[in-house]
Amino acid sequence: MAVRSLWAVRRRGQRLLALSTAWESRGWLLPFSTVTQRTAGEDCSSEDPPDELGPSLAERALRIKAVKLEKEVQDLTVRYQRAVADCENIKRRTQRCVEDAKIFGIQSFCKDLVEVADILEKTTECISEESEPGDQKLTLEKVFRGLSLLEAKLKSVFAKHGLEKLTPIGDKYDPHQHELICHVPAGVGVQPGTVALVRQDGYKLHGRTIRLAQVEVAVESQRRL
Repeated sequence: MAVRSLWAVRRRGQRLLALSTAWESRGWLLPFSTVTQRTAGEDCSSEDPPDELGPSLAERALRIKAVKLEKEVQDLTVRYQRAVADCENIKRRTQRCVEDAKIFGIQSFCKDLVEVADILEKTTECISEESEPGDQKLTLEKVFRGLSLLEAKLKSVFAKHGLEKLTPIGDKYDPHQHELICHVPAGVGVQPGTVALVRQDGYKLHGRTIRLAQVEVAVESQRRL
């Protein structure tokens, strides 16, 4: 029995030696070699730094982050202040433009009306200088020509600026465009509820009614007021 045990131990030792030789030939380390233990120890020491270095590194990282955030806050504050200043400037310029538009919005219209005034003034001067006493016919002709020229110029000015005269005769009564003065009996060819007579013209500016036309509306005889 002792011989068999010794022989078994010897064979086991030979196997371990052969296995060790094979591992070393391939460059592998044995699981329980001193080199393996030393390497594992070194790895552990490199991954786990001493406790006294941890807080200092964390504090340093927090300080760097705080400085970056402070710079970002300062940058955003400056941008915000500039944006507020730009908005105030735009607001002031807009108010100035609105005020100028209110004051000078009718400048072009007034400029055209000056030409109408020139025509009226020249007509008056011409009548007063050239007419002879007692020659009423010549005076009336000059007045008529001057008024005709004045009316044509006014119509041209109105059309240029979008001012349109309402001609509602025969149109259906519309309270948004017409001011009812009275009702009149519907005559021949006149439909009830339509405008029969215009007492005062109405006007529209760019499609918006700025003065209602004073009208008389036709109704059936039994509904006359």
